[in-house]
Amino acid sequence: MALTGLQLKRFTAFSDFSLDFSPGINVLVGANGTGKTHLMKVCYAACEASKSDVHFVEKMIRVFLPSGWRPGRLVKRQQGRAGAVVEVCRGHRKLTASFSTLVTKATSAKVRVTGVSDWTREPLESVYIPVKEMLSNAPGFRSLYENREIHFEEVYADILRRAYLPVLRGPADQQRKSLLRELEKTMKGTVTVRKEEFFLHNSQGNLEFTLLAEGMRKLALLWLLVQNGSLGA
Repeated sequence: MALTGLQLKRFTAFSDFSLDFSPGINVLVGANGTGKTHLMKVCYAACEASKSDVHFVEKMIRVFLPSGWRPGRLVKRQQGRAGAVVEVCRGHRKLTASFSTLVTKATSAKVRVTGVSDWTREPLESVYIPVKEMLSNAPGFRSLYENREIHFEEVYADILRRAYLPVLRGPADQQRKSLLRELEKTMKGTVTVRKEEFFLHNSQGNLEFTLLAEGMRKLALLWLLVQNGSLGA
């Protein structure tokens, strides 16, 4: 079951906010700075936390990247001490996290996360596509991120992990084939990988991603994610 709703209290840009998702496609519309990206990051962190080895608040820290990795900096700014509550729903299942401005570590005893056992009973697959294009910067990035504390939101490392996944075993279903053909027609080619470097392959050979238009790189990423099953058709 997909996510069905969320509630945020005193979290980043939100004082008291709740949202029920519609089945199928949901579109977030709002002015700059109103928190659209923050909503998507919370949902993504909750989906990743459905896997038993992922801590919900730790994942939020990794995707929001507050200064000093401190959860307390995700609490909405106000005078005096305050606390944030984040609740994500999937039908009757609820994953809830709460912490105050004083909390400095995601694993602190002062961070309360409830609903974990029920939430992890059925893992969710999700993909967060960042605004910044990463395929052209991919060679060496994964190993660097895994071994060094570099100042990058984890969504960039996550999307590269998915982009590098090999193609699904067995024949592609008709929907996936159709979508891949449409993307190939628009890109006028397919995507190949050599030594962690991505290329657009067409009748003229292999063109490195650093020479492609930004929009073409985004289409190429979608092609990779559909081909390896990270995105459903």
